[in-house]
Amino acid sequence: MWKRTSINQCLAEPRRAHYGGGLIVNPEFNRGTEGWTAFGQAAIREATSEEGNKYIVAHSRTNPLDSFSQKVQLEKGKLYSFSAWIQVSRGSDTVAAVFKTSDGKLIDAGKVLAKHGCWSLLKGGLAANFTSLVEILFESKNAEMEIWADSVSLQPFTKEQWRSHQDKSINKERKRKVRFQLTSANKTALEGAVVSVTQIKSDFPFGCGMNNYILTSTEYQNWFASRFKYTTFTNQMKWYSTEKIQGEENYTIADAMLQFCEKNGISVRGHNIFWDNSKQQPSWVKKLSPEELREAAAKRINSVTSRYAGKLIAWDVVNENLHFRFFEDNLGENASAEFYRIAHQLDPNTIMFLNEYNTIELAADKESNAVNYKKKIDEILSYPGNAGMSLGIGLQGHFSSDQPDIAYMRSVLDILGSTGLPIWLTEVDVDIGPNQSQYLEEILREAYAHPAVKGIISFSGPAIAGFKVMPLADKDFKNTPAGDVVDKLLAEWKSRALEATTDMKGFFEFSLFHGEYNLTVKHSVTHALTSISFKVTKHLPQRTTNVQIVD
Repeated sequence: MWKRTSINQCLAEPRRAHYGGGLIVNPEFNRGTEGWTAFGQAAIREATSEEGNKYIVAHSRTNPLDSFSQKVQLEKGKLYSFSAWIQVSRGSDTVAAVFKTSDGKLIDAGKVLAKHGCWSLLKGGLAANFTSLVEILFESKNAEMEIWADSVSLQPFTKEQWRSHQDKSINKERKRKVRFQLTSANKTALEGAVVSVTQIKSDFPFGCGMNNYILTSTEYQNWFASRFKYTTFTNQMKWYSTEKIQGEENYTIADAMLQFCEKNGISVRGHNIFWDNSKQQPSWVKKLSPEELREAAAKRINSVTSRYAGKLIAWDVVNENLHFRFFEDNLGENASAEFYRIAHQLDPNTIMFLNEYNTIELAADKESNAVNYKKKIDEILSYPGNAGMSLGIGLQGHFSSDQPDIAYMRSVLDILGSTGLPIWLTEVDVDIGPNQSQYLEEILREAYAHPAVKGIISFSGPAIAGFKVMPLADKDFKNTPAGDVVDKLLAEWKSRALEATTDMKGFFEFSLFHGEYNLTVKHSVTHALTSISFKVTKHLPQRTTNVQIVD
């Protein structure tokens, strides 16, 4: 399911169609244009490369959607994985796959930056909440270009099949088999010893947002510290919180929250140094001239980054700079890239994140799709001084109350995962609705199962602390349905206490989630107890670990 090969490459020849094309008729155009028709004002023809590969061409286009098309039947409740190899006749342009329903609705299913001279893989998907005949189209805003396509695939999956793939990926990506052999002091195998294994810490960061109410509520402190070891402060590090009046910085609240986290072993993501939305600036910032803004921004980034350098696991350096451009409009096109350079210099061992909404939540958002996200990554990393930076991909995950499109979500994670950069879901919540907890579980499972996702933060908490969209606990700190989902998954994604008896050669084996463990051995004869600690990681060598037990 996670077909990551060649996503980030432009190839001289396209690869074969995924799943043999699935529902697509004539997916590799070995029978000319059979099964395909021209859409709009376009004309279509078959073409053959010098190597003999056949593909389809849409030419004589006058409108963005003028292309080739094929009709397929979608079924409500099924998830569809879509892919196609795309090329354009000159230069480069973003090409989108679009599903047109029988009532004329256009649904975005995925995008790729296509180039001339090589083939790029368009990946997408759709979770169908309707049964309908749809027409698969391809869109390019530049109607003067021809669109070329090959190896088109649309593969359906039932929810059960999709869940099965998730579970297999979790077993592969989040767990590891460990094998021990116990021996006595004289190196003979210790048969019949009772071995108990308990996980004391998970290796996967699954956290929750935190606000300043935690400083005054012991119940909130206990609720949080008993569940989570990772957090993001919702507002308390932002510029409008730490410098409400120009020249009067106040980090008192952020410092106190960080002190609480350090005391309780909770790692913190820094959120954020800047926010590119003009509406989210301190009120006085909006009145500054460009030169005054440049000076104020320099002071801000040096102040907050230096203050917390080495104390955080991540920085959201410029929040939402795909949707907004306050600093670019006032300081120039390289404003974001320059901020990343400075932050990295001040705190070189911390991962510098982009942080955007609607990249996984909404395929129809034209600003923050995976193609534009990758462009912004390239823009930042290609800026002088940024080549060696540890960059991260932040996907906020603010989902509406509608059915989440986890098929599309998976395709985006595949595309962005192909960069090799760590992906975090940074602000996950689901809007109020009758299926909120169900949809939350679907989203969290999809994220946790994907190999490119390295952490998840839910932007939620107890209702008494002001979390209104998706509270995890009510005013009495009793779980809401969403809270039940989080607690269930925290337990499910942690190895339960296990017990085994060594065989005649002293061996025992467990499949364990990545993390830190205590192992206790009860001697088969003396009943003496021996305890050791060990850690399970993804890259743990597949070998037997010998443990010598003193009689």
